[in-house]
Amino acid sequence: MSSIQLSSRTTKRKSVATHKIFGNIAVLILLIVFTLLFIAPFAWLILTALKSPADLDAFPITWLPDHVHWNNFVQAVTLIDYWHFAWNSFALSTIQSVLITATSSLVGFGFARLRGWGKRPLFMLMLSTMMLPSIVGIIPTYILFSQFGLVDTYWPWVLWGLASSPFLSFLFRQFFASIPQELEEAAIVDGCGYGRIFWQIFLPLSKPVIATSMIFAFTGVWGDFLGPTLFLDSDNTTLAVAISHGYADLHGLTLINVLAAGCVLYVLPMLILFFFAQKYFVQGIVTTGLKG
Repeated sequence: MSSIQLSSRTTKRKSVATHKIFGNIAVLILLIVFTLLFIAPFAWLILTALKSPADLDAFPITWLPDHVHWNNFVQAVTLIDYWHFAWNSFALSTIQSVLITATSSLVGFGFARLRGWGKRPLFMLMLSTMMLPSIVGIIPTYILFSQFGLVDTYWPWVLWGLASSPFLSFLFRQFFASIPQELEEAAIVDGCGYGRIFWQIFLPLSKPVIATSMIFAFTGVWGDFLGPTLFLDSDNTTLAVAISHGYADLHGLTLINVLAAGCVLYVLPMLILFFFAQKYFVQGIVTTGLKG
């Protein structure tokens, strides 16, 4: 009887191990498929950037170019004032990412550590604004800024940065709430005020969430199209707007291959940024969910 039970257990273990192996293989296949789906558009963009107009007009579609045309990248930076518009995008992205990270960290610290009447309703009110699409307020914002003479200037991005972000404030609040209360209590016993506690204790510990906030804010402004289109003129606009209509031939037709090359150069800085900051980015996302 015991040998039969032992044989039955062994069979069950082998069955479980087999199911686990097949499950891992299925998950691996799904990950490969989804990875290819995510990579495919960018790969096609790069291939288009290396093609000639004849390759683009060919039918049936040619997947690989007959000859690699690196000159498309040269035209992408010469047909428009590429570096001027790139600097505009970099300046706006840097200004707003720094300001919005600083103000959101202060808001998050207040909701996580300070005590006061109505803190929870205010926090819920702030979270509720995240459900409103940003496009809802773009026209009223434009009217307001135009009345103050702030259109065609960079002041809207400065003011948006000073206003903080509900989402980033929520990230900081979640991270600060996960820091042990003993650190704050020890600092208070030593005579530290909340300003010093925030600056010397909480901020040095929050490098991951700071990096996450900077990446979110920087890429958000870098990739914004509607905001610069409405609030900036053609000379002070950003790279996203400039490359959307700057590559055309003498007949006004869009140069698809040059546009693709410009888009590759446009996306490349964000890929490099995420590559070097991905460690802190992942840590920031993970640690902000430790405590509610």
